[in-house]
Amino acid sequence: MKKILLKLLAFTPLLVACDDLFSPAPENIRDIESMYEEPSYAQGFLANAYLLLPYQAMPGSDLATDDAVTNENDNNYLKMATGAWASNSDPMSQWQGRYNAIQYVNIVLESCDKIAWATEEPLRTMFNDHFKGECYAMRALHMYYLLQAHGGRDASGALLGVPIHLTSEDKSSDFNQPRETFQKCVEQIMFDIDNALELLPYVCNDVATDSEIPAKYQAMGATMAGYNRAFGSHMKGKIDGRVVEALRAQVSLLAASPAYNDASGVTWAQAADNAATVLNRIGGIAGMDQDGWKWFANTSEIGNLNAGANPAEIIWRGNITDDKDWETSNYPPSLYGNGRVNPTQNLVDAFPMANGYPITDVAAGYSSDDPYTGRDPRLDAYIVLNGSKMGSTNGEIITGTYGTNSDVVNKEGNKSTRTGYYMRKLLRPDINLNPQSSTTQKHYVARIRYTEIFLAYAEAANEAWGPTGTGSHAYSAYDVIKAIRQRAGVGTDNDDSYLESIKNDTNKMRELIRNERRLELCFENFRFWDLRRWKVDLTKLNETARGMQISKNADGTLKYTEMPKVEERSYKDYMYYGPIPYSETLKWSKLQQNQGW
Repeated sequence: MKKILLKLLAFTPLLVACDDLFSPAPENIRDIESMYEEPSYAQGFLANAYLLLPYQAMPGSDLATDDAVTNENDNNYLKMATGAWASNSDPMSQWQGRYNAIQYVNIVLESCDKIAWATEEPLRTMFNDHFKGECYAMRALHMYYLLQAHGGRDASGALLGVPIHLTSEDKSSDFNQPRETFQKCVEQIMFDIDNALELLPYVCNDVATDSEIPAKYQAMGATMAGYNRAFGSHMKGKIDGRVVEALRAQVSLLAASPAYNDASGVTWAQAADNAATVLNRIGGIAGMDQDGWKWFANTSEIGNLNAGANPAEIIWRGNITDDKDWETSNYPPSLYGNGRVNPTQNLVDAFPMANGYPITDVAAGYSSDDPYTGRDPRLDAYIVLNGSKMGSTNGEIITGTYGTNSDVVNKEGNKSTRTGYYMRKLLRPDINLNPQSSTTQKHYVARIRYTEIFLAYAEAANEAWGPTGTGSHAYSAYDVIKAIRQRAGVGTDNDDSYLESIKNDTNKMRELIRNERRLELCFENFRFWDLRRWKVDLTKLNETARGMQISKNADGTLKYTEMPKVEERSYKDYMYYGPIPYSETLKWSKLQQNQGW
């Protein structure tokens, strides 16, 4: 798949204006009809929708939440969080990228039935079905990210989505289109998802006999060889039925959430059911990957991945790269990194004790004089603490003021941590950045993980049926959270007595589920969106990022002093929903802006 996409980069235009999109440079002029006899040309259009996928490799939006700050002074997320978020300055905007991708998808979708995918039937039909299914799926995906970023309330309080584009546009198109309601946008996404699921295989795999071919293609006379050409293992890595089912769960969770559920048409029970569809494919809780919470550090697993293959934790991932870029950005300075992402004390405090109790609970056994001992194992796995070991040399990282290098908090400009912590999650532990002997290692972007869907089920099931209710399924929110905590080593010595104490309280279970989501998905660009779809109190959006300064007493013991104001947030009450780009509202009179922007 990677080689195919690289070959198709030549078809990617520079999308800087409508004229660039609809009138390519003279040396590249080819009409749409050219793809009818040249399937690779059509594939190039669809490849552009893949190239425009919105997934980020590193934390971005997390830097605008209570989970992290950055030492990069000109970072756009820092500016946004501290008061510069505006409709003409929106680092969260998905408008141009998503609509550009949808334009490519619509061009292919309109042409699919005319393209000579193969000279004989039923091979032509199978190829046509596959690419048409991809188009429906990609349009739904890009529409979902548009809706998440730009759906919101107009001046009257009505919940609006975005304009729905179901046909390709050209210079004669009427671009002055109003926004559809949020519910109509959700319904359109679900319609595209249903169409995609009818056409795509659950996974792209080779069949070994003709009898394994789906009945509808058997009836056409399809052969094993033909089916494998259209839907086989060489197609792995592209969007498939498994990804589409997970996308449906994501859309449902968004629509059922407090910020949207009054006018989305989606209930918590539907969101739970859609997540369960994904999870039941792997046997529910029994299929949970026990190493899934540290997927990024499973080096042998990553090294042995075949093209298109996924580890047990991963539903969909990006291509494997062999580099050291992530580590260069985020390793501490003593390991030749730039320490860009600095976890906050707020996030550190969210990790419970290993016995499962929050550190604020009297039963936790937490000591502010020894704050990292006896904590949830995920804390040290995801965050570099004072005294942690890191990197291929297993060097000790001292962020306390008694340290002797630039790892010390606020020691050196835009390289040292501002909070007393560095990020460990997502980084390979076996990279050496020393210029004299630097190494690279394999990485991939986890686009959708099973843990995300388990947490989506837990959240929706708790709201729909309570902590221990199961609906029509074999497991509850309580069962999921217990399994997630247990695999990380939380509450294993006391049968998770904290969880047991709240398992009949929907409100307390909601708090725990949200906290588990915060921990399990930290630094993966979920927190910003979660806080807003939950419609948390404005004080939570504006929670000041805190840090920890550690010094030595005269007797050599460590003294922990909280830094209460590392970075203040400045969000307004209308910022639960993002803006429509200011430039678009200037151009189109029918395009309503969200309230407050």
